[in-house]
Amino acid sequence: MGALAVLTLATAAPAPASAVADPVQWAVLGDSYAAGIFVGQPSPPLGSADRDGCDRTTGSYPQLVARALAADPPAGREVKLTDVSCGGATIAEIATTGQTPISPLQPPAGGWPSLAPQADRAQLSAGTEVVTISVGGNSLPFGRMLASCLLAGVGRPDQAAPCRDAYEAGGSSLDPESIHDKYDRITREYTAMLRAVQQKAPNAKIITVGYPTVVPEDPSICDRQDTTELAAPIQGIGTASATHGDIAWLHEVGTRLNEIIQGVTEASGGQYVDTATSTVGHDGCRPRGVKWVEGVCGQAGSYWPDALRFGLLTVECSSGNRVTLVHPNAGGHAKAATQVEAAIRAALT
Repeated sequence: MGALAVLTLATAAPAPASAVADPVQWAVLGDSYAAGIFVGQPSPPLGSADRDGCDRTTGSYPQLVARALAADPPAGREVKLTDVSCGGATIAEIATTGQTPISPLQPPAGGWPSLAPQADRAQLSAGTEVVTISVGGNSLPFGRMLASCLLAGVGRPDQAAPCRDAYEAGGSSLDPESIHDKYDRITREYTAMLRAVQQKAPNAKIITVGYPTVVPEDPSICDRQDTTELAAPIQGIGTASATHGDIAWLHEVGTRLNEIIQGVTEASGGQYVDTATSTVGHDGCRPRGVKWVEGVCGQAGSYWPDALRFGLLTVECSSGNRVTLVHPNAGGHAKAATQVEAAIRAALT
């Protein structure tokens, strides 16, 4: 009788509550295309002692994805975001080299202090489950190549391609490395970077995010005098614009960079997110409201400068525009967010 009572009580006792799963550790590494720089509000806010000069914003695609995952957790698990993306980051600065940020917003006296490699700042470890990476453009560097093409195009006919010809032959006056050497170097650097990230986060799903279509395949749609497209208003020079021949070539450069990122990623067992195909027709030469990439000058938060100095040149935008330098706007980040969110959900299931 006593034994039966004990058995009955044991059977009727409620089962212990199931353990709550640990949050998914997600690290975001990358450059300005991940950080956001002028989309949304600065994060940390302007004036905060936590600012590091990396120009991350509340409207960036990592932040949009984080909010979507919080509203609908994948497999019922909370996702903890660690975002150390930083404007101006190169491939080497992801895992092996420190970076000195270049933000023009409220820099401290003496400039921004140097930061450790992003993989170290994100504290990648065996517990990291997802790593997304957006990097590569600054290692070409695409910005310097665009500047070379803008200056080379002054006074040249549309059909000419002086910038392409210089890079195919061995580099430009601003950038002495040939395009062929650039592609080879980028391939080596990206391979080494992914290997280093995998070593630091051996159990993580690695997701790389390619670049959107920033330059159209058909250059004839670009107005060479429109600074909200690919023309640059330069102090003391006037409007500098790439020829249509060089614009077509820059599109090829962007395509080749994405091909390298995809090839290296898939060879290493990672997953590649193609944002170029999904943004065709929304490049920097489209009308406002259609473009998902701002031109040299464009729409940005009021905190973002309308004039920036690059070496000996100063880009000055007017008519309420800011110096956006062919970066994604809110529409571009929203589109990237849908694709990256889907990739993360798939990785976690």
